[in-house]
Amino acid sequence: MFETAQSRRAVLSGLAAMGAVSMVPCRHALAQKTGGAMRIDTHHHFFSPSWKTAEKAFFDKIHVPVNSGNRDWTPDKSLDDMQKGGVDKAMLSLASISGNWFGGDPQLAADVCQDSIEYGAQVVKEHPGKFGLFAPLPMINVEASLKQIAYAFDTAKADGIGLATVYGDKWPGDPMFDPIFAELNRRKAFVYFHPSTPACCGGLIPDLNPQGGPAVLEVPFDTARCVTKLLITGTLAKYRDIKWMFGHSGGALPSLAGRINNFFSGGSLVTQPAKLEQIAPKGVMAEFARLYFDTANAAWPSSMAGLLKIVPESHVMFGSDFPYFSCAQNRDALNKLGLKHATLEAIDHGNAEKLFPRLKSA
Repeated sequence: MFETAQSRRAVLSGLAAMGAVSMVPCRHALAQKTGGAMRIDTHHHFFSPSWKTAEKAFFDKIHVPVNSGNRDWTPDKSLDDMQKGGVDKAMLSLASISGNWFGGDPQLAADVCQDSIEYGAQVVKEHPGKFGLFAPLPMINVEASLKQIAYAFDTAKADGIGLATVYGDKWPGDPMFDPIFAELNRRKAFVYFHPSTPACCGGLIPDLNPQGGPAVLEVPFDTARCVTKLLITGTLAKYRDIKWMFGHSGGALPSLAGRINNFFSGGSLVTQPAKLEQIAPKGVMAEFARLYFDTANAAWPSSMAGLLKIVPESHVMFGSDFPYFSCAQNRDALNKLGLKHATLEAIDHGNAEKLFPRLKSA
């Protein structure tokens, strides 16, 4: 059994009291004044008090400053940025998980994760009609993850599950995670993956990433790794009732999709036909076409052109990556692509409304 939220917060020393959150004017009224269309942000981060405490303790040990966006985030800041960017509603999820849950301790992972679910659900409750929730799972603690799936859906009423693309040196698709995906499949869950960095490659690479660290290159590459791992282990094929979603227009995946397909279905390194049938019953590209993606910091001509070649437009949704980038930045980038009005409407809100009833406009 889990400890109570109060005892968990006592264990996570220095936990700040949960601050009161306030409303901002609803954009439905704003839209009537400006003629703006509805917009739903499916890639929008939140940070619970326990997350902030655990992250600071971990970063203090390795002498790295905490990103100010993480440290200073509040629901009010999200609501303010949403209003400025013409976003009506946002799906809350955790950002990249440093150090495999801040050091790889399964109990700490479970505690921070459970508190984050509770906090996220409270933010949703206190701001009706403004937020949804991708509830996190610790993953490195399988028993806790299974319990938290039940809590997330049955008590917190989460809209889906939010995972990282990698945990230390294990990517989703590893047999360790099979019980978790089996339960998510049973519940026909929506599972969203935010990119992170593997244990091998999480350090700063000054020559390549003078400012953004591994977020510049390693993060988009790890999205492609995660998808490929889910593919080659047969996880995508086995758990057909899960809907899978990935950030940043798939990172490096659109550029690599054809190459991955060729290695599994052609060329001199051909996967055995029987194996290919097991992992991709209708072919590799058909498996990729079943996935969902957001546009956060990736609504660029090259990124979107590649993405829309491998998935239908009904599988693409607006994302911002707040607080690292603003809703307005992503809105403006998307609007400059010259997409058809119907396509833009679908990406802005229509596709998300079909998947997440809570977010559907009245």
